[in-house]
Amino acid sequence: MTRNTTTPIHPQFLGRMSPRAFRPEALSKAQVEQLADAARWAPSASNKQPWHFAYALRGDANWQAFSTIPNEFNRRWCLEAGALIVLMSDRQASPGKHSFDAGCAWGYLALEAHAMGLATHAMGGFSADAAREVLRLPEHLEPEVVIAVGWRGDAAALPDDLREREVPTPRKPLAEVLSAGPVATGG
Repeated sequence: MTRNTTTPIHPQFLGRMSPRAFRPEALSKAQVEQLADAARWAPSASNKQPWHFAYALRGDANWQAFSTIPNEFNRRWCLEAGALIVLMSDRQASPGKHSFDAGCAWGYLALEAHAMGLATHAMGGFSADAAREVLRLPEHLEPEVVIAVGWRGDAAALPDDLREREVPTPRKPLAEVLSAGPVATGG
């Protein structure tokens, strides 16, 4: 599938997707630092920057512990990635806005990864309890997502049900997500 848009947006937005097929090659610490550096420039309410990233590189001392955080469905594919990153938000730093701001930081990280030739896939399917235990999180840090990062792999290596989903996904038409003035309610 080719993604199309009705406005002249930057091609990075159409080219980025969330694959599940990764090559089993570790990222470097410098690459993860570059991703986090891009993410830290995301806008945030009152400049509170309520995000924190914890990571494990494929095969490092933390990899085994991090591999327990994604749920069973996601472990089928995400453990082939070069790194796993847990994005947390700080409820104390920005009450009511922490998740929104962390989501923006995730978006910046994803676009930087795409610019670096890497792929990312954020997962909501994970155990917050496992993340809290593995990362020894204080109560004010909320695990938001686990992000698999690495180089795109061969979709043929995925289980059948996941291989079928290894395509760029469409988006709703612009008219369904943008309105001038009041938002009409369906009736």
